[in-house]
Order: sequence, then C-alpha cells, then structure tokens
Amino acid sequence: MNTKKKIRILAPATIANLVCGFDILGLAINHPQDEMYLEVSNEPGLRITHTDRYNLPTEPAKNVAGAALLALMEEYGDAGLGFDLTINKIIKPGSGLGSSAASSAGAVVGANYLLNNHFSKMDLVRFAMNGEKVASGVKHADNITPCIYGGVTLIRSIFPLDIVSLSAPPMYVTVVHPQIEVKTSDARQILRKEVQLKDAIKQWGNIAGLVAGFLQNDYELIGRSLEDVIIEPIRSILIPGFDDVKKLCKEAGALGGGISGSGPSVFMLSKEETTARAVEQIMKSVYDKIGVDYHVHVTTLNTEGVWVKEV
Repeated sequence: MNTKKKIRILAPATIANLVCGFDILGLAINHPQDEMYLEVSNEPGLRITHTDRYNLPTEPAKNVAGAALLALMEEYGDAGLGFDLTINKIIKPGSGLGSSAASSAGAVVGANYLLNNHFSKMDLVRFAMNGEKVASGVKHADNITPCIYGGVTLIRSIFPLDIVSLSAPPMYVTVVHPQIEVKTSDARQILRKEVQLKDAIKQWGNIAGLVAGFLQNDYELIGRSLEDVIIEPIRSILIPGFDDVKKLCKEAGALGGGISGSGPSVFMLSKEETTARAVEQIMKSVYDKIGVDYHVHVTTLNTEGVWVKEV
C-alpha cells in the first residue's frame, strides 16, 4: 500500500452518447469536476462523508462511490482494508454531465492509487459500473470510461468489457445546464423498445462517421455525423428550449451537438473558441427568454481523466 495515506481527487464531468452513440460513446471535459478526499484508515470497512448540499446517502451500498469502492475492496480481498471518503459534489446530480460516474470513477481511481495501482483501468471501469447501477439501475459505462481513461472513448462491448480510446482533434465544448432535473432512469423508460431498420442503418452510419471524424481530425465529418434519429427525438421533449438551442448554435458555426447523456444539459462542439463563446451567448439568450435558470460552461476535452494528488 502507498505510504502516503491521504489523497485529493478531481473527477471530471463527462458527456455520454455524443448524440448518436447511445451507451457506447463518451468524452471527458475539463470543467466542472467533483472533488474528493480519500484516506487509508486503520478501521476496516468504508465510511463516507458528504460536504455538499445534495443530501446524498452515506451508507456505502446506497452511495454510488460507495458501491464502486465496495466492489473494489471485495476483489482486493483484504478484510482489514479501510477507507474514509469525503465527497464534495460540484457536478450536480441529475445534470446529464456524469455526476454519478465522477463519484464512482474518482473513488476507485483514488483507491487504486493508494493500493499502488493494483488494478487495471479496465478493472476500475468494471468496479465503477456498480455505482452506475445504484444511480440508474443499469451498469452502463459511457460516462465511467472517459472519466477514467480521459478523452473520447468507445465501449464496443459491456459483457465482456471492450474499451477503445479514440484520438480526437482539439475542440471546445459549450454546455448549458437548465436548472431542471431529468433522472437517467426516467429518461430510459420513455425510449422505444424497437427501432425501424431504416433508422438503425442511418444511426450506424452516423456512429461510424463520428468515430472516423475523430480519428481523421475531420471537423466537417464530425459535424455531419452528430445526428441522432432514435433517442434524441424522444428525449428532447423533456428539455425546454432544446430545438432552439441546437438550431441557433449550428447556424452560428458550431459543429453540432445535442443532449448530454440523458439531459437536461445540452452540449455543442466547436472548432474555435470564438465560436464556442458565441454559442454560450446563444444558450444564455434562449434560456433567458423562456425564463429557465441555467449554468453554462465553456471548456475543452479532458485528456487525462481522474486526477490524483497526495496531500
């Protein structure tokens, strides 16, 4: 075990799906980030404290970070192992920016650091998915994976896990978070259970085009591929102002974008910072007009994933 017994952890927000890649594509961004402190304890087991205002459960099995850490601790197999975890959530739960993933991923990355990197990144994704199951009832990895790996990631398969890190050109990300809540579990319930073949074919083309656009640094191909004909038409009805934001931002030069995860946050990708700032003003204007409170972030891709520092 690492002789430094206490660490500070910063876990980045993430954008899942990337419009057309439902449950298989995601990227990490530099802001916002959750902050956590993890300390090795002489007392076996796990204790969790929250210093934020969200009144989240502190019982480990009911806390997303706790569920992830318990899975790691069980596989590590040391009955005397103990941790004290303090969580300050900056990424609002229910924002669509991977709040539960940040807690889950940050906790296991931090614990692994204190265990001298005993586990692989793939193992950490597997552990952290237990936290996502607590949050949404489903073990999905499209937020967890970019949070741990950084950058843009493709989850080719969940069972067994098959993760591909994708290179991507420099991009600016503008995110607006309307101050309403859309629960991931609720957003999944409204989706259609069957998809027409013609829609599936179009979606596959967009996913392949988006991956190729990232790998080839082809901004135009990225923009053309940011289209969802299956999920977005249904989920967008839960987000006020969505259609106006998307239309006006693309007219202003954004490459494209859509719902971040299950929403309500909406993101847009831009090649230049000036475009990203123009998109920010459009987002503000739309939500000012309809009278919905919001937060806006203009940021860039986070290529490192969870950050750990000894304190």
